[in-house]
Amino acid sequence: MSGTSNTPAPRKLRLGMIGIGVGGAEILRAIAAMDTIEVVAGADVVPETLVRFRERFPEAKTYLTAEQLCADDNVEAVWISSPNRFHAEHAILAAKHGKHVVVEKPMAISLAEAGGMVEAAEKYGIKLLAGHTRAFTVPIRAMRRVIQSGKFGDLRALNIWSYSDWMLRPRTADELDIAQGGGIPYRQGPHQVDTVRLLGGGIVRSVRAQTGAWMKERSIPGYYAAFMEFESGLPATIVHNGYGYFVGAELVPWGHDKAVYTAEQRAAIRTALRSGTRDETGEKQSIRIGGSREKEYFYDDDNAPWIPEDMGFAIASLDRADLRQSKFGVFVHDDSGKRDLRVVADHETGMVQRRAELEELYASVVHGEPLWHDGRWGMATLEVCLAIMQSARERREIMLQHQVEVPAAYDAKMQVAGL
Repeated sequence: MSGTSNTPAPRKLRLGMIGIGVGGAEILRAIAAMDTIEVVAGADVVPETLVRFRERFPEAKTYLTAEQLCADDNVEAVWISSPNRFHAEHAILAAKHGKHVVVEKPMAISLAEAGGMVEAAEKYGIKLLAGHTRAFTVPIRAMRRVIQSGKFGDLRALNIWSYSDWMLRPRTADELDIAQGGGIPYRQGPHQVDTVRLLGGGIVRSVRAQTGAWMKERSIPGYYAAFMEFESGLPATIVHNGYGYFVGAELVPWGHDKAVYTAEQRAAIRTALRSGTRDETGEKQSIRIGGSREKEYFYDDDNAPWIPEDMGFAIASLDRADLRQSKFGVFVHDDSGKRDLRVVADHETGMVQRRAELEELYASVVHGEPLWHDGRWGMATLEVCLAIMQSARERREIMLQHQVEVPAAYDAKMQVAGL
């Protein structure tokens, strides 16, 4: 016997990228590790980025406009990581050309835009997936399976806290404009909102929140604190402080003082921002595809344990247990003590989140399986993020109208050993 397998190679989904910036660089590692996705095209307005893209994917075509890429008949699906203000425009354009869509967070910058995206997906019969939130990660999905098992009673409360250096990372002008989708509530809120909605059943009744813009060099909000009440009465709190004096990675015994930057680097960045000497344009380009710092930003050690990152530290309280993330899974604190349910295998921790959303798109497009994080799901998450900002402005509780349930069959195939 030759020892070769007779299993046919999987059918590849031909993917084009609209916006090969930081969001594009972040997803490319996951794509490269998958045998079900083939990058066939890329579009960006920065010529240098297109040159680097061609070096990475020499067989792929490159375009200066989204219109040109969407007209490419070889492209089946598009990954949209263009600036936030273009998400709706580019998603609707892709739908009109019959392309399936994965759109980066936030899905859009208004409910009207999100509604237009949903309508276009339904009109043109394409799959629209609201991607890039930490709700896709295996530990969070495993936490939901523990909750759904009923073994520890009913879910009673959810709390997520994040301390990051997000406000110190290099920013373009549009990222510093809340009207164009800039700021922590737009850019980071979807991580926490998606997670609490997934764990809590999906339907949030109301939001009461405050935001903070405390850094004169960055006029956008770098902080929010929100109380969310679900229709079931379940309470949830979410907090994100992105100013980087303290980072959440220090909250676990195996952590450290680094998010993207160390404490010393964060201090130097503040000094440069205040003096106006920071080269944000050059630093931004250095972390895009092929940049000198791309691997430093996006290519973590695959064997490294989980630490509180941009989504933060999540705790789910049930009648007879508390759940939280562990190094490679979920800690269960129950009447028998503390157990660690390991759910992430070695060599997966660095990519598992981004693979999950691509795998969901692939399964839906190629095999006809349900698309869980569809446009209506993404619209519901956006509604909560917008309500956080509205509540802060108006200092009142905001009632929600566009929420959707987590489907009963969601993640039914996922098994958690030891549960």
